Amino acid sequence: MAGSSFGSFKAADLIIQLSTTPKVKPDVVDFGTVFTDHMLTVEWNANEGWQTPLIRPFGNLSLHPACSGLHYGVQLFEGLKVYRCDDSRLRIFRPILNMDRMSKSAKRACLPTFDQSELLECIRRLIEIDQDWVPHLDSASLYIRPTFIGTEPSLGVKKPTHALLYVIMCQAGSYFSTEVRALSLWADPKYTRAWKGGTGDCKMGGNYGGTLFAQYEAGSYDCQQVLWLYGEDHQITEAGTMNIFLHWINEDGDEELATPPLDGIILPGITRQSILDLTRKWDEFKVSERYLTMGQLCSAVKQQRLKEMFGSGTACRICPVGSIVYQGKNSQLPSQEKHSLSSRIATELADIQISAGRARVAPKQEVDEIKHTNQIVVQGD
Repeated sequence: MAGSSFGSFKAADLIIQLSTTPKVKPDVVDFGTVFTDHMLTVEWNANEGWQTPLIRPFGNLSLHPACSGLHYGVQLFEGLKVYRCDDSRLRIFRPILNMDRMSKSAKRACLPTFDQSELLECIRRLIEIDQDWVPHLDSASLYIRPTFIGTEPSLGVKKPTHALLYVIMCQAGSYFSTEVRALSLWADPKYTRAWKGGTGDCKMGGNYGGTLFAQYEAGSYDCQQVLWLYGEDHQITEAGTMNIFLHWINEDGDEELATPPLDGIILPGITRQSILDLTRKWDEFKVSERYLTMGQLCSAVKQQRLKEMFGSGTACRICPVGSIVYQGKNSQLPSQEKHSLSSRIATELADIQISAGRARVAPKQEVDEIKHTNQIVVQGD
């Protein structure tokens, strides 16, 4: 395929090769197990630049055994969802934020730049082709996984001269293997997810693979996820792959929703930002991005000032926390169930995502419509 030495690939140049053997679409299955019929691939090399984007039948990739993405972790990914709304349109939730974060991660990984709007247009075309895979259930969606890897065909830690950007999609039911009322977390400072000056604020694969050992140790304490701590004062950072929130009466006696700040070790989650935007719009209580420690949390639990603790993420949406094992003690956290703040936030976000924005908070913009039986609309900030 021809390519240009300068600039980004263009969606207008997109080549489409449709599958001649479409799969039988199953009922909604567990997260990340069944993929759609097609995928998007765009190759890049230092001599010719970006090649022509291609939508082709879903299939395996062919990689050189010395591929830098395999040996040195030169790779990153994103995660966003497309929803089937009650007006029969398909909407992606806040994709510009994902494109911004992906560009930032690519820069950190020394991978080539790309035009975010062109990639988003290619993704819309991919969704249009595989739109029948989007579930007809409010509780399910189609998960989009843009991935960017260095494909340098030689050994040595260096900036890659070859790269591959590709996008795959899968049905997304429940993220966790079993439905739970609230998660149990294991907090131990001997393991650290990210550190200052590292890549904790980028969505790179190494940030996740390195957590598996601690995740399985958490299971030995009958906990489902790890509550990641940082520093000598045991700062709360993330829970599993989720951003974390505390809803409490703070030390000054004020009702507050607090989450750790984006200081380089916290992933700037799209759902996290949406929760902050939503609750600040309500203007009903204090909303803060500030450092939180286990000492503060334990004091709040002991003094009955904690209302709720919950995590957020694209895959899991919003998940309450029911207990934490820390320093040999299993602390049960309060849960208000149907009347909790997390339940209210989850309902509001679902109204925006599923109900075409007809809830109290409507989307500020809708970018581009593809004229089709079920129109694909990008739901913006």
